[in-house]
Amino acid sequence: MFIVHSHGPIGDIAELKPGFVTIGSAEDIVDILGNASYLNCNSVIIHSDSFAAGFFDLRTGLAGEILQKFSNYRMRLAIVGDFSHLKSRSWRDFIRESNRGIMVCFMPTLEEAISALMN
Repeated sequence: MFIVHSHGPIGDIAELKPGFVTIGSAEDIVDILGNASYLNCNSVIIHSDSFAAGFFDLRTGLAGEILQKFSNYRMRLAIVGDFSHLKSRSWRDFIRESNRGIMVCFMPTLEEAISALMN
């Protein structure tokens, strides 16, 4: 389910294996958070193709529900993928604002996601 990236004093990062599961609800995330916590990870990387299509439609509220779970559990999240297909101004603004914060970031590569979570 996870690939664990060890990063010494900053903590470990759990990367959800691509294609392992489709995340379609906040309940799915609670399971992922529980497993990552059990592995003593303080951050999670999820590839964008692991999310159900509704995640990328802000009107569904799914993205908000899922990201709120990470905030509640105080676990950082990096979502890795190509987001150029998201033409919505709201999504572009959401990604830009998320990347300015520390809890959630959207990165094009795994390496950039790990780097962002290490800061």
